[in-house]
Amino acid sequence: MAVLDEKARDEALGGLEGWSFDSARNGIARSLRFADFGAAFGFMARVALEAEKADHHPEWSNVWNRVDILLTTHSDGGVTDKDIALARRIDEIAGIAARA
Repeated sequence: MAVLDEKARDEALGGLEGWSFDSARNGIARSLRFADFGAAFGFMARVALEAEKADHHPEWSNVWNRVDILLTTHSDGGVTDKDIALARRIDEIAGIAARA
């Protein structure tokens, strides 16, 4: 998979609310907050199932109600369409989680 150039990456990020480019880690990042630990963990479980289906796994951490996510395609050395697609799916799941 080809790494997105800066213009393509920035255009894709324009359609992803809350995501930004992390130049230090060469990926796209987002932090999400939930009502509590259970809601955050439930969100992570749903994302984990989607990531496994896509064979594309996030770097993430969880502290109580916060989940910090970084997406990058390590095998290709940067942000690819796989990262953008998973970010969109994560946003969909986060919307579901917010209503749960």
